[in-house]
Amino acid sequence: MALSPLKPASARAVKVTRVTRPSKTYSFDFNTGELGLSTVDGIDALRQFIAKAIYTARFRFLIYTSQYGCEIDDLIGQDVSTALLQAEIPRVLKEALIYDDRILDVRNFVIRRGTGTEADALYVSFTVDSVTNGTFTQEVVI
Repeated sequence: MALSPLKPASARAVKVTRVTRPSKTYSFDFNTGELGLSTVDGIDALRQFIAKAIYTARFRFLIYTSQYGCEIDDLIGQDVSTALLQAEIPRVLKEALIYDDRILDVRNFVIRRGTGTEADALYVSFTVDSVTNGTFTQEVVI
C-alpha cells in the first residue's frame, strides 16, 4: 500500500492533443509598407511572419515580447568579417524564428553579399521545416 494519497500516475495522466490554430492575418506589403484589406493564411502567413520577425529589431519595441524580433541590426553596418557573418547570421535568424509553434527547424543557410549598386545588401536564403506547411525555402534581403 502506498503512503501517498495521490492516485497512481496512470490515473493522473491527461492525454494532450496538439491543436494548430489558424494563422490568418492581414496581408502586408514590405516594399510599400501598406496593410492590405485581404487576409492570408497557411504558408503565406508563415512567410509573412518570418519576414516581419527578421525585420523587427528585438528589445526595441515595448509592444513585442522579448522573444519577438531579430538582433541582426546589431551586425549590419559593423565592420565585421565574412566569417563572422557566416557564423552569426544563422544563429541570430534561427533564434528569431524557432520560438514560433509553427516552425520546427531553420537550416541550410546560404548567405551572399550584393554586388554593384546593392553591394551593402545581404541575401540570405534558408530552409524552414514547419508543422503544417512542410518544408520550404525563404529568402530575405538584409
